[in-house]
Amino acid sequence: MSFEREPRDTVLIALHTVIPDLHTDVRYATADNFTGRILYSTDTLYARRAVADALIKAQDIARTHNLQLKVYDAYRPLSIQRLMWSIMPDERYVADPAKGSRHNRGCALDLTLCDTNGSELDMGTGYDEFTEKAASTYTDLPEQILKNRKLLADIMKQAGFTVLPTEWWHFDLDGWEQFAILNE
Repeated sequence: MSFEREPRDTVLIALHTVIPDLHTDVRYATADNFTGRILYSTDTLYARRAVADALIKAQDIARTHNLQLKVYDAYRPLSIQRLMWSIMPDERYVADPAKGSRHNRGCALDLTLCDTNGSELDMGTGYDEFTEKAASTYTDLPEQILKNRKLLADIMKQAGFTVLPTEWWHFDLDGWEQFAILNE
């Protein structure tokens, strides 16, 4: 499936407007995150239209497995990226704001799989756990966790995303490079 892409388009879509029953856990709208600070003034998640369209497809695929997606993060303002970098200046886990991130372009999603009640599948680590074990390529895990990670990656790949090697939860829309950094 190809998506209509307008790289100069700066319009961000609230993800709940395209998937009203989307499960979310926006920890950056709370102090329960790696910074220990509230970073977002709202728990509404936004992304580019192409990302929202691809997320709809991913959610539809997940539902064929009697599962749903739970999104932790999407678009991230560059000002927040700078703050994150000041706390965790490690490009394996936080993009250098001088280069900008896929999140700053509105082209990345942090997410997991959950059952229809919103209970997350075991992925072996928590979200934003910055360890080797969180890498999408890490294999010294129980078979069921590896299956869960593979299923998530397969669903997202079918929808047009690529997983970040250092974080099992981070997915970039294929072609993210076409899009400019935003700072809304």
